[in-house]
Amino acid sequence: AVGMFLRLLSDVRWRAAHPKWRRTTCCQQSTSSTAEPHPVSLPAQAQVVICGGGIMGTSVAYHLSKMGWKDIVLLEQGRLAAGTTRFCAGIVSTARHASIELKMADYSNKLYQQLEQETGVNTGYTKTGSISLAQTQDRLISLRRIASSLNVMGIPCEIITPKQVAQLHPLINIHDLVGAMYVPEDALVSSANVSLALATAASRNGVQIHERTSVSHVSIQKGRVTGVETDRGQIQCQYFVNCAGQWAYELGHSGEEPVNIPLHACEHFYLLTHPLKEPLASNLPTIVDPDGRIYIRNWQGGILSGGFEKNPKPLFTEGRNQLEIQNLQEDWDHFEPLLSALLRRMPDLEALQIMQLVNCPESFTPDMRCIMGESPTVRGYFVLAGMNSAGISYGGGAGKYLAEWMVNGYPSENVWSLDLKRFGTLQSSRTFLRHRVMEVMPLMCDLKVPRWDFQTGRQLRTSPLYDRLDAQGARWMEKHGFERVKYFVPPGKDLLDLDQSKTFYKPDWFDIVGSEVKCCKEAVCVIDMSSFTKFEISSTGDQALKSLQYLFSNDLDVPVGHVVHTGMLNEKGGYENDCSIARLSKRSFFMISPTDQQVHCWAWLKNRLPDDSNLTLEDVTWKYTALNLIGPRAVDVLSELSYAPMTPEHFPSLFCKEMSVGYANGIRVMSITHTGEPGFMLYIPIEYALHVYNEVMNMGQKYGIRNAGYYALRSLRIEKFFAFWGQDLDAFTTPMECGREFQVKLEKGMQFVGQEALLEQKQNGVYKRFTMFILEDHDTDTDLWPWWGEPIFRNGRYVGKTTSSAYSYSLERHVCLGFVHHFDEKTGEELVVTTDFINQGEYEIGIAGQRFQAKAKLYPFSSLFTHRRRKDEVELSGYQRE
Repeated sequence: AVGMFLRLLSDVRWRAAHPKWRRTTCCQQSTSSTAEPHPVSLPAQAQVVICGGGIMGTSVAYHLSKMGWKDIVLLEQGRLAAGTTRFCAGIVSTARHASIELKMADYSNKLYQQLEQETGVNTGYTKTGSISLAQTQDRLISLRRIASSLNVMGIPCEIITPKQVAQLHPLINIHDLVGAMYVPEDALVSSANVSLALATAASRNGVQIHERTSVSHVSIQKGRVTGVETDRGQIQCQYFVNCAGQWAYELGHSGEEPVNIPLHACEHFYLLTHPLKEPLASNLPTIVDPDGRIYIRNWQGGILSGGFEKNPKPLFTEGRNQLEIQNLQEDWDHFEPLLSALLRRMPDLEALQIMQLVNCPESFTPDMRCIMGESPTVRGYFVLAGMNSAGISYGGGAGKYLAEWMVNGYPSENVWSLDLKRFGTLQSSRTFLRHRVMEVMPLMCDLKVPRWDFQTGRQLRTSPLYDRLDAQGARWMEKHGFERVKYFVPPGKDLLDLDQSKTFYKPDWFDIVGSEVKCCKEAVCVIDMSSFTKFEISSTGDQALKSLQYLFSNDLDVPVGHVVHTGMLNEKGGYENDCSIARLSKRSFFMISPTDQQVHCWAWLKNRLPDDSNLTLEDVTWKYTALNLIGPRAVDVLSELSYAPMTPEHFPSLFCKEMSVGYANGIRVMSITHTGEPGFMLYIPIEYALHVYNEVMNMGQKYGIRNAGYYALRSLRIEKFFAFWGQDLDAFTTPMECGREFQVKLEKGMQFVGQEALLEQKQNGVYKRFTMFILEDHDTDTDLWPWWGEPIFRNGRYVGKTTSSAYSYSLERHVCLGFVHHFDEKTGEELVVTTDFINQGEYEIGIAGQRFQAKAKLYPFSSLFTHRRRKDEVELSGYQRE
């Protein structure tokens, strides 16, 4: 139930159950005759200070204390769980699209289930199950995709008929339904009480909790947290955790060095009713009706129903809001569409008495994923906030991952999609956040089809060629705030508008991308790839080489002018970044990384490069426009423009040289295309970009040149079996697991980060293997398309998930890339994956519950029937996440 009414009761119970806590928060008798109550003073120092006593702060405190860290102070400006947590609807749901979110919710559910037994605090945990309704076939496909993820994770889940919905929940109107998804293990809790239970357990483990204490700012010296200032004095600390919910943004900006936490509050409405004449059973399933934009749960014999309206109301854009959230204004006109959706879904409610309409703030983030992790600019400053109204579902899991991150240096799962470092400073503009959350909140219920793009906060970072490309029919997508072309719509061809083009089947751009791919293979295409992250590392002596040799896994001591493809690995041998580094001179290097590495890679290098004034690291992303010339005729175009021979004899593969192109000089030309096709990357000083582009297009006309976009690039790289960082490669994937052992200097006797882990894998084998699948019995025109995250089955058993996929126009088949694991049939433990294990299996890929036969390969097709100049050249030239 909503914690408001139980609040006082649970406070009293909790303090009674826990005398030690009572001692530190209630009044102490002073020796003077006027027994003036005053709270216990704050400690002068602690290892960790957590700001925020909602579900997130208490979960972090609970998990840190479980992991053995005891010297922890939790500060709450009002009372525990009095913020958004107090108003939370208390629905614990595992039905999530992203697998990391699904894992967090599943862990939370299991944690809350045993919390009452562990702490003695009544959490109101009731296993009700949840039913997600589908009013359209597309919605049902979306639910089937989620169901297939839940099933392979071992979470019970089934797709049911409208009749079965009526049996499970007799009050539901089923006339407009086509099906539904039933998750029997989902639950309800009182979120405020879960917070109190976590706090009780943490406090028994030695965590000190102080209410009515607000943090005014965080002290930072030499880029590290050193302490916090509160309205009751200072505390010195090594770690600070910002769990301030909707106040996290302001708190982040109140330090000596701002920490950008891009979130913004919106009003969130739900209504509470008096009990029905026949009170609802407490175990009645929760209903989620995304097409009606509402959810409905039992609440003390009546119902609690809220939703995500199409026209949300952002809050507090101007800055600080009140300490504890009082119930904001009721707004029945605003709630009306949600109320009519509720009455359509449950017609018997017409006669029901409404108790109140609750309006509370919820914070949302620019991409609908929560924010966790360490600040890129301040060491020891951790964040956990921005839950997009799923705080109670994620609370347990998110607290666990953040605690692991703090104690071990990394969490136990790949949380890159939630990492604070996926955002740059550009996402922290107040205006941007206000506009974006107005789009994000309705999207909570909108159909999630592959490759949709946000419409707000666009055209922020653009290439100098933006207007030229736009005028030629470019269709845009955005990555890390940078506009990039998907494909070009030829003159005279009309595509469906945005809403109609949403599909799980063959998309309307299929033929357009096909012709761009054909041009890349037969003539020459130009793709603007300016969004890549570009760093220069240089030194007065050999400091740059020495440092990079240690931080990167491939040998960078190559002749000047050579390009090396290498990983930046962590201690476990996993890819923190996958990049190309060109040696510009004896003492300077030019590094190209994926677009969304700009903040993460910078922070990683800054924290690990020696503090040496003779060594400089510079972000030159904005200084260069990058054009990718792909195709067999790229050589001819460049030769004519630069009056220099560009054939392989004169300009070998993986080579870099400064040249003049047209009238412009100082252009870095590299023989690499990131696709496995022949061609060149041109890194052009930004003021020459337009000139060089015009020259290339004019000169290329006789060779059939055309513009192309990232969708063509994806099709090319996937059929060549190239892994991209952030999709296929992550911090839990090593070069040994994806066939890149040749990119590692294991034999050269040089020390580098991750070396021990790789040597161990070399000796003992790997537990997963990057594999390419070609779909056999799949009809591109009529079957659902694979995207990513589809389960892979070997001889009928689940062995892993796909990480990316694309249609290969040359094979005329879909190609999926993914990792194959080997689970023991009896115990489920992971075993070593051998080449034989991969080659001897019969494979299927499951798309929304339907399985398609697939052929597994460990090498790309092309190398089987076409002769390549150099085996490694093909493999080396592909990387970068799209």
